[in-house]
Amino acid sequence: MQTLAMHISNGIIDGPVAAIFAALALAALTVCVLRGRRDLDDRLAPMAGLVAAFIFAVQMLNFPIFTAGVSGHLLGGALAAMLVGPWVGALCVAVVLVVQALIFGDGGVAMLGLNITNMALLGTAAAYALIALLLRVLPRTRAGLAVTAFVAAMLSVVVASQGFVLQYWLGGTTDLGGNLAGLAGTMAGVHLLIGIGEGLITATTVLTVAKVRPDLVYALRSLRAPAAPLVPVAGGVR
Repeated sequence: MQTLAMHISNGIIDGPVAAIFAALALAALTVCVLRGRRDLDDRLAPMAGLVAAFIFAVQMLNFPIFTAGVSGHLLGGALAAMLVGPWVGALCVAVVLVVQALIFGDGGVAMLGLNITNMALLGTAAAYALIALLLRVLPRTRAGLAVTAFVAAMLSVVVASQGFVLQYWLGGTTDLGGNLAGLAGTMAGVHLLIGIGEGLITATTVLTVAKVRPDLVYALRSLRAPAAPLVPVAGGVR
């Protein structure tokens, strides 16, 4: 069960698959840099640094999953996507993962491309897709924002965990005896529980920022409902 942590250690996935995902992660992060530069301004640049530092600090705190015998921590994809957007958010999470692998040995250095793909790319992309959907259908209230943050964070963790299942299917070093569905179910179940904790942390943090400075929440700025069109009436335009 200890091998099911989101931070993949060296030797869990074979070298060729790890190299392929390293190349994919590098290409995707290059796109994030190019697209993220369009969003960076005097408001978003310092916010990105704060988000990366916050994710790094909170990831040091683990909460136990008693039913599974493991512990979980914040991945940060949904939180970053809500506060600084998907492009810069993915970069923030990737920077945290690189520091953790190189300095703290959390996840193998050779597996860095796999971990970045799952947590920084898949997690953030899935979270932002859900955020974009939910903010358009839920009321623009604190409750709606909290539900959006919670659901996006919870489900993004599950999506990231299934990225590992795909990678293990492609190049896992231990034979599962054809029980890939069992691995997928175990990963989904464990990370759904972890996702609940992630959702609570994300919703609380986003609500706190939105209460003080709603202009700092990227999702509220970029996904704001379009203004109603002008309607011509007799005597002018309303």
